[in-house]
Amino acid sequence: MTGFIRDMAGVLHLGRRAGGRRPAVFHRGGRPAGRPHNIFEAAACYVAAGAEGDEERGAQAAEWVSPEALAFGINELACRAVLALARERGRSPQEVAYELLGLPLP
Repeated sequence: MTGFIRDMAGVLHLGRRAGGRRPAVFHRGGRPAGRPHNIFEAAACYVAAGAEGDEERGAQAAEWVSPEALAFGINELACRAVLALARERGRSPQEVAYELLGLPLP
C-alpha cells in the first residue's frame, strides 16, 4: 500500500513534459495513442499497472493526461470500487474503505 501512496506522490511531481508533443505511446491493445486519452482510461491503466507492478506502463499512463486529471480519475475509480465492494459485501462504503486500508473504524 505504501508503494501506491509513493506512486501517487510521484504523479503530482511528474507534470507534463515540457516543450510540446508527447511521444507516441502504445498500450497493451496495440492501439496507437493518436487520439487524446480519456481521464478514466489513464486512471484505469495507471492503477492496474500499479497493482500488477508494471512501473513502465504506469509511467506511460501518467503522461497521457495532466497530473490533476489523473488524480481526479483515480479518485473516481476508487469511489466506484469502494461502492461496488460495499454493495457486494452488504456493508457501508466507510467500513469497506477503512478495511481496505487496514484502519480501525472511528
